[in-house]
Amino acid sequence: MQIPPFALERWFEEVEYDADIMLAESGIRPLDASRFDTDPGSLGYVVPTAGDPEFRAAVGEHHGRSAEETLFTCGTQEANLLAFLALVENHAVVVTPTYGSLTALPASLGATVTEVPLEEDGWTLDADTVTEALRPDTDCVVVNNPNNPTGRYHDEATMRAIYEACADNGTYLLCDEVYRLLAEEPLPPVASFGRYGVSTAGVSKSFGLEGLRFGWLCAAPEVVAAAANWKDYTTIAPPVFGQHVAEQAFERREELLEANRDLAADHRALVAEFLDEHGLAWSAPDCGVNAFVEVPAGFAGGESFCRGLVEEESVVLAPGEAFGSPDRFRIGYGLPTAELEEGLGRLAAFLDRHR
Repeated sequence: MQIPPFALERWFEEVEYDADIMLAESGIRPLDASRFDTDPGSLGYVVPTAGDPEFRAAVGEHHGRSAEETLFTCGTQEANLLAFLALVENHAVVVTPTYGSLTALPASLGATVTEVPLEEDGWTLDADTVTEALRPDTDCVVVNNPNNPTGRYHDEATMRAIYEACADNGTYLLCDEVYRLLAEEPLPPVASFGRYGVSTAGVSKSFGLEGLRFGWLCAAPEVVAAAANWKDYTTIAPPVFGQHVAEQAFERREELLEANRDLAADHRALVAEFLDEHGLAWSAPDCGVNAFVEVPAGFAGGESFCRGLVEEESVVLAPGEAFGSPDRFRIGYGLPTAELEEGLGRLAAFLDRHR
């Protein structure tokens, strides 16, 4: 098994620790631990190792699935890995640009990966283009919805059309839905569409609880069983702290998500105004806390621009090269308001110096 370095994570490893402001963070600002009971009692394994049955039932019901069709994981990243291990043998279709692991993992497992790019005029997803990429041996189609890095939310009609094409082909539709609950009106999870729908998510991006490392996979029984078999060789069980706090957050999700959605909407408007003032085109996100922005003239590409910014202003952005788009960079606007305003101020100073 050969896997390339994760370009985005290697970039963050290089520059994030010493920087003043992380303006590339892909989730909503973290919640304070004091808002939750953080004493889980015993620090033994979570038993059963798939996760607490009652909590799995609650998460499963939210996805149109049962407790037996729900597997708790160490973050959405592990959920995606387990899904690929369970599903992929021959061929995967991946909608891009997207989070790097969604293309790298199936390729590392020996599958041929066909990338279907979003249409840059609006960053929209064409269901027919995805359908045309299907082959008789296509194991899964992979969509990140809402999309990272563009922040675009593909509509229900498009997702259902892709699902029907997948189902007709005997292909699973894997949807990373980690930003879904930041939408004002979240679409039904893909897992609820039918046998071939697979949803992965967690409490990191929408809830602001990245440090819990808690996620889930919801799918048909045969997919969950295969994923659980692989999980015995990865992390065995979900983290006891993560499950304990995540269950509280899930029970209080309406309260927590309302505040997070309001913050995301306010910050989206702030960033839109800033980019308009500086003449920079962006992906016009309609969900989540990420946007894909064009690199200003005069820079060799996204990495050149981002490296200059972090060196001169100690502000981190994510270069578009990490998403296969060297003429772009990703900005994240889910951080606390004061930090966002400070970061945009430093970005403005950098832009003014390089015009």
